[in-house]
Amino acid sequence: MYNKVMNQSVLEAVKLVPSNPGCYLYYDKEGTIIYVGKAKNLKRRVYSYFHKQHDSVKTNVLVSQIEKLEYIITDSEVEALILESHLIKKHKPKYNILLKDDKKYPYFLITDEDFPRIQIVRKKNLNPDKGRFYGPYTDIGAMHATLDFLKRIFPLKQCKQPKFSNRPCLYYHIGKCLAPCQGKVTPEEYQKLIHQVELFLSGKQSELLKQIQAQMQKYAQEEQFEKAAKMRDSYLDLQKTLERQKVVYENTKLNEDIMAVMYEDGILAIVIMMIREGRLIDKKDYTYFVDNIDKTEYFETFFRDYYTNLKLEFPDKIVSRDLEEIGDKELYEDWLKILSGKKVSIHYGKRGKYSELYELALKNTKNLLENAKLKKMAQIRDDFNEVGSYLAEKLKLNNFPNRIECYDISHIQGTNTVASMVVFQNGLPKKTAYRKFKIRMTEGKPDDFLSMKEVLSRRLARLGEPKWEKPDLIIIDGGKGQLSSVMKIVEDMGITVGKGGIDFVSLAKREEEVFLPNQSKSILLPRDSNALYLIQRIRDEAHRFAITFHRDLRSKSAIKE
Repeated sequence: MYNKVMNQSVLEAVKLVPSNPGCYLYYDKEGTIIYVGKAKNLKRRVYSYFHKQHDSVKTNVLVSQIEKLEYIITDSEVEALILESHLIKKHKPKYNILLKDDKKYPYFLITDEDFPRIQIVRKKNLNPDKGRFYGPYTDIGAMHATLDFLKRIFPLKQCKQPKFSNRPCLYYHIGKCLAPCQGKVTPEEYQKLIHQVELFLSGKQSELLKQIQAQMQKYAQEEQFEKAAKMRDSYLDLQKTLERQKVVYENTKLNEDIMAVMYEDGILAIVIMMIREGRLIDKKDYTYFVDNIDKTEYFETFFRDYYTNLKLEFPDKIVSRDLEEIGDKELYEDWLKILSGKKVSIHYGKRGKYSELYELALKNTKNLLENAKLKKMAQIRDDFNEVGSYLAEKLKLNNFPNRIECYDISHIQGTNTVASMVVFQNGLPKKTAYRKFKIRMTEGKPDDFLSMKEVLSRRLARLGEPKWEKPDLIIIDGGKGQLSSVMKIVEDMGITVGKGGIDFVSLAKREEEVFLPNQSKSILLPRDSNALYLIQRIRDEAHRFAITFHRDLRSKSAIKE
């Protein structure tokens, strides 16, 4: 435990922490805030950091760097949750999860002017003094299409300043602006138009249709037939748009956000399906490239960030099985009520229509994840000269890693032991070169070292044979022990290691440490590097291939029995 090496003043400060709800802040020796947390009981939570053994390497490292602690008492846990989010956003502590991707998601802005305009703005411009925001949106193409649609059926002002002092501009003549700069529309009529735009952006299309239909009938009764015709055209355009939206449940006021999350191969994928008035009006996709994560902790951070920054009508219900893993249902329902000004309930989506909706969101999330993997691997393929050179430099390789092989062992208590060999050529899987091995030496007695010895002996004995091309680099799944065992086999077989021969490294899964032969110190590649992603992907592919082969053999054995 780290309390033996902790700053004594910190341990004394821990004793003084009260049992109230609130937030705690940890500082390092430079006086920088390195972690912010919330707690229902501050004393219990803070005490646990310094008087318990932690499985997480990250937590152990955090605790060892704490030189000072502070706390802020709040009246309730939900206040602590709000304060924690504010403090993390302000200080960006090193050990708090900070979700990062390569996008700044845009919003619609209805400007704060006498005659407002509608614009697309980025997150960094979210100044409430500028007007009312709606978003975020993840599909910029669909967002521009929506903006074009809104400008077509709602002729709002297009220009910040009038183009002419004594006559309307071209937008007025083609029916795309009501020319408020020339007094062609009253402020009251214009505000009705703005209200209709807000109804559309809030997902209240049924109410909007009723309003447009009522206006159309009013103009017709007043014999303002030109205005009535424009209302009719807007009504038909809007109706066509609604018909293209997927009807989830007819004749219902269902207003839900359906959320699903998946994590594989260093990619976190999250999908939110927005259902308003029984229609699927939008789907938001988010991907983050992260590694060695606690999926639940990341999803909780995302959940809080998303609804804190949401500038759309909140749903009545949020459905996600992943929220059950977070827990604190009542806390988050109270928090959502404060944010939205109305009751928002949380449902875990395990039965009935909510189960169906969650499964649909999960299906979309899986598709998003697979597409993200393909894009990442395509990027590695296109930049493989750079990625391969980086690997060669950082791992001190003697060969450029054009052909990389990786091996994995799979069994259950020593039965049906198999091994896999996967091959990546220039950064991409070469599946025609994959090989499967049935292990003979260890049947009935689990021994991964002996199994690896057998598979490598059999593979290396075939160097130079057709379809058994020499690899530039062999990756072993494991730590120093596994690599040392492999190097003994290589030495016994007289295989040339290094320049003109084969390079060997091992990859330890827990901290993704890379070990080199005859070196005790590991190498840590940057977590967000394409080089690390590539060798992780190769390792995971070897594991998948071995598991699949093992399951096939086990199924055949069960059938024979």
